Amino acid sequence: MIWFEAGTVILETASFAPVIGKRMEVIKQQIRPFSNASVPSVHPLIQDLFGRSFNYLRIALNEQCNLRCIYCMPEKGISFRTEDKLLSTEEIFHVINIFSNMGMSKIRFTGGEPLLRDDLTDLIQYANETIGIESIHLTTNGLLLSKHIKLLENTGLSGINISLDTLNKEKYKTISRRNGLSLVMEGIEKAIQSSIPSIKINVVAMRDFNNNELLDFVALTKENNITVRFIELMPFDSHQIWKTGKFYGADHIVTDLKTRINALELVDGSQTEHHIFRVKGYKGKVAVIPAYSRNLCGECNRIRITADGKLLNCLYSQEETNIRDAMREGVSDSEIGKMIKNTMLKKFRDGWEAQHHGKDHRESMTQIGG
Repeated sequence: MIWFEAGTVILETASFAPVIGKRMEVIKQQIRPFSNASVPSVHPLIQDLFGRSFNYLRIALNEQCNLRCIYCMPEKGISFRTEDKLLSTEEIFHVINIFSNMGMSKIRFTGGEPLLRDDLTDLIQYANETIGIESIHLTTNGLLLSKHIKLLENTGLSGINISLDTLNKEKYKTISRRNGLSLVMEGIEKAIQSSIPSIKINVVAMRDFNNNELLDFVALTKENNITVRFIELMPFDSHQIWKTGKFYGADHIVTDLKTRINALELVDGSQTEHHIFRVKGYKGKVAVIPAYSRNLCGECNRIRITADGKLLNCLYSQEETNIRDAMREGVSDSEIGKMIKNTMLKKFRDGWEAQHHGKDHRESMTQIGG
């Protein structure tokens, strides 16, 4: 049960109890593959000059979003690219085929807000039926999640990350410039009750905004097998609020958690979950991700495709490779594969180096892909 009291979301965590039972049978939809796509067998992973291997593809499906979070874009939005500049359904299928033949095993669909895209379930189902793809994930702000959760559950989706920076109704309106916290909480509740295996909540941690809500978010893991992840604020906003004293570093977050919680136990998590804990006796996990500090660059396994079909070899990259135009001009998959490999060979040692090379600057995280 979820209700509001003095502007704060109050949770009765018992209503979030996980569903016990067999996973729902996946509804299959046969989609004809591209004629030039060979059946993949075992493929060597793409590598860079520093010995890193890449098996995780993040595809931004759009730039549009139904929120205007202050660390992402201006209240009036940005100049979104027209639809003809974005990857079509068929082009995303093509991208999935190309990368699955190059060793990708994990795909994440991001945005903008991917639930605004009508073909999302088709894309997930196609990825799920592509040989070599082992898991498909979605990142969403959660506003539309309750409406679509049953369809998502039937696609073979492996996990959902829900972005939520506060449990307070008024603060939610401040950070997102929109109402809708109750819808997000409803979506989280239904996601936890679904058969989708992995549910995570991403919290952009900011000093003097939500640092006093650490324990409230941790409490969500008591009765629910979810992961709450506190993420450092990153410098992708037009107002540069990350320079205004709001930055809340990963080390400080970890220190505050350990100071306030005595029973933190170290557990295993994903590659990006640099610090990962469980409160003793709780069902879920708590993670801290140094997204801005960039302590994880040596373990990077990600490749990014923007909504307009540009390949980024790093979140902070200022150089792009145009995969969209290569496909539209009829360049063969093998040649596109060479473009991809060459781009990844140019990947810098870390995000600090990447940030200071190149000219392809994007002003908002929604243009990069969350």
